[in-house]
Amino acid sequence: MDYPEPLQRLLDELMKMPTVGPKTAQRLAFYILRLSPEDARALADAILDVKAKMRHCSICFSITDVDPCAICANPARQPTVLCVVEDPRDVVALERTREFRGRYHVLGGAISPLDGIGPDDLRIAQLVERVRAGGIEEVIIATNPRVEGEATALYLARVLKPLGVRVTRIAHGLPVGGDLEYADEVTLARALEGRRDL
Repeated sequence: MDYPEPLQRLLDELMKMPTVGPKTAQRLAFYILRLSPEDARALADAILDVKAKMRHCSICFSITDVDPCAICANPARQPTVLCVVEDPRDVVALERTREFRGRYHVLGGAISPLDGIGPDDLRIAQLVERVRAGGIEEVIIATNPRVEGEATALYLARVLKPLGVRVTRIAHGLPVGGDLEYADEVTLARALEGRRDL
C-alpha cells in the first residue's frame, strides 16, 4: 500500500535516523499522527530549538548550549587531568559515575581506516595543542574498547607521551565491542579507578 505523500515524507525522514528501519519508522509516524496539534508542535519546536541552540564547546568540543560548556567553565573541576573520549555521549556516561572531577576532550570519533577516518579527521591536533599549552599532568584515554578505540588509544599515547604528560587508559571493566554510553555507572566507575599507564 502506498501512503499519502505527507505520511510517506515523514516515514522517509524517520528512516534516515540510525537504527530506525521501516517498521520502527511506521510506529513512530503513526504515534505522531495520534498526537494533538499542540503536542506535535511542541515536538517540532523541540527539534528546531535543539538545532538552533546546541553547538560544540570551543574548549572540549562536547555539545552545549553555552560556550564554554558548564564543565569547562566550572572552577571546581581539576584542570590538570584531561579525559579523552570519542563522543559527547561518552561525557554524559562518565559524568553519571560522579567519579571523574577533571575536564574532557571530545575527539569526534575514532581512527578507522576501513571507514576512511584517520588522525587528521579527529580533534587530535586540538588535544595536542591543549597539552602543549601546559597545566595538564595526566591524560586519561577513555575511547571505546573495540578495535578502533584501541587503535586510537595507542596512537594518542604515541603522540602525547613525548609531551611529558602521564598517559593512562581506563581499565577494561567494559565489554569489548561495547560503547561507554551503554555501560552502567558502577562498571564505568571501576574502569576509571583501574586505569593504567599506556
